[in-house]
Amino acid sequence: MPPPSDIVKVAIEWPGANAQLLEIDQKRPLASIIKEVCDGWSLPNPEYYTLRYADGPQLYITEQTRSDIKNGTILQLAISPSRAARQLMERTQSSSMETRLDAMKELAKLSADVTFATEFINMDGIIVLTRLVESGTKLLSHSNQEIQTYAIALINALFLKAPEDKRQDMANAFAQKHLRSIILNHVIRGNRPIKTEMAHQLYVLQVLTFNLLEERMMTKMDPNDQAQRDIIFELRRIAFDAESDPSNVPGSGTEKRKAMYTKDYKMLGFTNHINPAMDFTQTPPGMLALDNMLYLAKFHQDTYIRIVLENSSREDKHECPFGRSAIELTKMLCEILQVGELPNEGRNDYHPMFFTHDRAFEELFGICIQLLNKTWKEMRATAEDFNKVMQVVREQITRALPSKPNSLDQFKSKLRSLSYSEILRLRQSERMSQDDFQSPPIVELREKIQPEILELIKQQRLNRLCEGSSFRKIGNRRRQERFWYCRLALNHKVLHYGDLDDNPQGEVTFESLQEKIPVADIKAIVTGKDCPHMKEKSALKQNKEVLELAFSILYDPDETLNFIAPNKYEYCIWIDGLSALLGKDMSSELTKSDLDTLLSMEMKLRLLDLENIQIPEAPPPVPKEPSSYDFVYHYG
Repeated sequence: MPPPSDIVKVAIEWPGANAQLLEIDQKRPLASIIKEVCDGWSLPNPEYYTLRYADGPQLYITEQTRSDIKNGTILQLAISPSRAARQLMERTQSSSMETRLDAMKELAKLSADVTFATEFINMDGIIVLTRLVESGTKLLSHSNQEIQTYAIALINALFLKAPEDKRQDMANAFAQKHLRSIILNHVIRGNRPIKTEMAHQLYVLQVLTFNLLEERMMTKMDPNDQAQRDIIFELRRIAFDAESDPSNVPGSGTEKRKAMYTKDYKMLGFTNHINPAMDFTQTPPGMLALDNMLYLAKFHQDTYIRIVLENSSREDKHECPFGRSAIELTKMLCEILQVGELPNEGRNDYHPMFFTHDRAFEELFGICIQLLNKTWKEMRATAEDFNKVMQVVREQITRALPSKPNSLDQFKSKLRSLSYSEILRLRQSERMSQDDFQSPPIVELREKIQPEILELIKQQRLNRLCEGSSFRKIGNRRRQERFWYCRLALNHKVLHYGDLDDNPQGEVTFESLQEKIPVADIKAIVTGKDCPHMKEKSALKQNKEVLELAFSILYDPDETLNFIAPNKYEYCIWIDGLSALLGKDMSSELTKSDLDTLLSMEMKLRLLDLENIQIPEAPPPVPKEPSSYDFVYHYG
């Protein structure tokens, strides 16, 4: 008898029948066990069936996975993956919309199993999916987009669960069947708004497509692999032309050829001039960086040559190293696009431009390497500034992506608007944003500066009162308007006022103003409807604008001086100035505006030296007192 470890006791279910309790000998072929189960229920053709788990994701059991079965497991007898895939594919061709939708839902569920996914791919399921996505736009019912959503969900399930050796085959098949362009034209650019679930599936497809780059990203270059080294030779040849190859020069020796190669590799911007293959041994980005460089050199040759030659003709300290830049940029793009990471269930931020090209990642690299070179020039960078330039380029890219350009050309245009000077402006603006002002150090600085700014505003208001203003006479019914003038004494102790006989805009001396009110006698300042001259019957006919410009000084003994300001600005100046004289807060709209403006300017000036420096939330701890003060020097 086999040892107990080879025997597992399970329950097997079949719809409409009593469950079978079996002891499975793990040494027996799975096919013979399935035949025994089918015989127990008198089911013909046991080759049509298989076993799968009843609970959880209902994965199929194969000879490779049967060792995971534990005592007490509940299994199901089910249609085999190949037969289930064929039946479901037939149902997707049904003329009934409900039947097609049910088939798509079942396909999406079953494709979570690698065995089923492999069977579906082997049956040319990709062709079926392509037709479903394309035909989804030719249906007239409301569930039009639902068919497409399940089709793309199924594609995603296949990408996730297909064996690694099948995933690239799937990608190639999708490209051959133009599935990307079909999704672009019939879904993304369709005549219906994209719903949340469709947006999520497009995001997942985008992530999984970029994840096909993971293998190259994590593959180190083998310096001894001649085929890989030939790619570097090709980069040199395209940049500097075959005519400069020393191997074509009669009598040229090995040493001379090596010297020329080293010079060329330096001009190409590799870190290791002797053996540039060593530059591609770090993962990420591994061989993916070299793939990007070769793609640029072959498909955008003019751009490639221009970048290389432009930098090789600069001064050594200002040249932008193409090789090093390309490697670091590839690594950065992998981080931004999260190459190799699984999709997030809560996200739906797909980018339409990535569906516009079969080589979207390489095209993105080509755009961004030109951006990097442009930013390098704008920053007048040197080799010491390399990391700073890369930080700016990352910011330019991550600021451009949220605008979701519809094409790669639109993305390029967006990047052009995000120049280095614009990035600096945005940084400064955001530093002064409300969020920044909430950090304790900034709040403390603002509170410290505010009294100084308010004192500055107060002095400006009092100086304006000392200059004085003219006011229209109240209740003047004569055709020619009459004016009077009021101004504050330079010592801020007396208000002088009197009638104006001539032009109200002319200069008025204190001697010409016959009346005066000591500031010490002023009891209160009232405005609007509270003013005595606005309570009179004749004043009831005054319009709202006049009412908003009215104010009065109440002073001993029960006297008033009534004003109607010529405009809102003068009204605020006088209300603030008189309030300051009485020791009260200046509360006009003008003061609030001036305070915000001046405070913002002063904050910017004081924080100017902190460019690109992280401000801590809390001050550093005070160090402990020293054990002794013997180090103090006493002058004697």
